Amino acid sequence: MKKLSIILSLTMFIMASCQQNAEKTAIAEQTQFPPADTTDATNYFYDNAETHELPLNEISIGGEVSNPGVVDLSGLPLHTIIVKEAVLAEDGNKFVGAYRYDGYSLLDILNNFILHKANQDEFEPIIDLYVEIENEANEKVVVSWGEIYYPNHLHEVIIAKQVMRIVPSKTNDLWPLPEKSKLVIGSDLITERNILAPSKITIKSYPRSFETIKGKKPLFSEKVDFFKNDELQFSLDQDPENMQEMHYESIFYGRGRGIHSTTPFTGTRLMDHLKTFTSITTDNIQKGLVLIVADDGYRVVYTFSEIMNRNDQSEVLLIYHGDGNGGLFRLYPAGDFFSDRAIKSIAGIYLDAEN
Repeated sequence: MKKLSIILSLTMFIMASCQQNAEKTAIAEQTQFPPADTTDATNYFYDNAETHELPLNEISIGGEVSNPGVVDLSGLPLHTIIVKEAVLAEDGNKFVGAYRYDGYSLLDILNNFILHKANQDEFEPIIDLYVEIENEANEKVVVSWGEIYYPNHLHEVIIAKQVMRIVPSKTNDLWPLPEKSKLVIGSDLITERNILAPSKITIKSYPRSFETIKGKKPLFSEKVDFFKNDELQFSLDQDPENMQEMHYESIFYGRGRGIHSTTPFTGTRLMDHLKTFTSITTDNIQKGLVLIVADDGYRVVYTFSEIMNRNDQSEVLLIYHGDGNGGLFRLYPAGDFFSDRAIKSIAGIYLDAEN
């Protein structure tokens, strides 16, 4: 009787496993693209050429998580992004090619890894997190937590397992194809972060420590200090008069409190302020970080690339807010869905970069 019970239990377990595998296979098959539409039978431009498979590495997750390990990609859906790739060159930006990539988004990949921040006791919010992504050639790039989980357009940071050339109909240019899986970041103008064969993702919180005073009133900083690698570059204590302003209509919505306002935002690009003491280089695009700290110790991490290297014109604005509570300056990230990274009463902006 006991043996029969064991046999029945094993049989049920095997059947359940088979069903799960079948479901995962069905999901994968649903996300595969049909054969190339070489006759323009549909209005879709992004299926006109052959789709090529890219071999995937095993991907491990580590760092500030309580359940590190290898990612199970088998049940994840594929996401599609289209990109025009270019790299830096001595005589200007060098175009590489235009592609449709299909792959697994970092949002999905990281979703079930439980955060365990190193600075949890000092600063609980997750907006000072970033991930370091490494490949088999020991190349490393950084992506902020905000780029993955906060943007208006989700699933635009992927690890691609398929690629298709977007071939011009008149010239028939056949752009070079990658031969390995690829990290692809859809919002980058210069695609130096698109490294081949990513295999390791490490979650980190920005290591700088600040006193945090929750609920501080009045919340006010009389100036913003700009630092590069801990060296003070300049301070800003008034509305800049010699920089071009941008104006964004806004639906300002927080993850916690919901709608804040529909008030427009007008300010100068943070990029233009940083350009006065840094430059756009491959190393900065790949590994540069910007930490922005408020008067009460509230802080947020951006990557150099999401501020200095966007292709969507959704700029990060530095806004003169006046002398009242929350002044003098605040931030407005136009590309974010939530307002959480729109830090106010900015006291310091810290750039970590090589050049």
